[in-house]
Amino acid sequence: MVDYFFHINYLYLALYAGLFTWFITLLGALLVYFFKNVSFKIMNLMLGLSAGVMISASFFSLLLPAIDLAKEINHLPWLLPSIGFFIGGIIIFLGDILFNRYFSKQELRSNVLLIFSITLHNIPEGLAVGIAFGSLKYGLTNSSLISALMLALGIGIQNFPEGAAVSLPLKRNGMNIHKSFFLGQLSGFVEPISALIGALLAIKIKIILPFILAIAAGAMIYVVITELIPESQNGQNKRIVSIFTMLGFMIMMILDVAFS
Repeated sequence: MVDYFFHINYLYLALYAGLFTWFITLLGALLVYFFKNVSFKIMNLMLGLSAGVMISASFFSLLLPAIDLAKEINHLPWLLPSIGFFIGGIIIFLGDILFNRYFSKQELRSNVLLIFSITLHNIPEGLAVGIAFGSLKYGLTNSSLISALMLALGIGIQNFPEGAAVSLPLKRNGMNIHKSFFLGQLSGFVEPISALIGALLAIKIKIILPFILAIAAGAMIYVVITELIPESQNGQNKRIVSIFTMLGFMIMMILDVAFS
């Protein structure tokens, strides 16, 4: 089954992976047709698992390949990855500040803010997926098809509760059920677009690939710290969620190391 993917162009792989993560968002948004609310315990466990997967993927699938490639092109192995990692977090940080400054709750309803917030944070996730697949072109030591696929899977898993987290509140606030679903799935549609852009950057501009890989890692870690972990710990089952976060990290680490 995995051998089939080796014969597909990297750009197509990135696009397919981005479409997959969007499709999982769509499935989450579909819950608006069946439930008024989804168990917070289940959603928190999924978010915790995804947080662990994304932390592990940021290190093993993005930062380590960035370090390897920096060595290959005779750069200081710590310089570009460090700068890129920090800038990745700063970009999302500034995006949050600008969004909150120009689109306050007085101007937009809180549920619309949620839509834009989740959409904004889906952009670096899509970029990370695209860069992971695009970097496969160079056969980096810690970059493998399995790790790229697992990164897409981990992001897809955490997109499921995100889709529900948009569509269900919209319905609860009186919006038409079909429009609630449409807006819920639309929040994830930036991911295939971002994935394609990320893959193009990785393939076409090898000299700055360590920088781009690290930016994606920094952006993902920022999202995990500010969104996924706090949201997953917002309940009575914090200890179990923490175990799931560690489990997600361990699963991703094993798969990444075993198949790299």
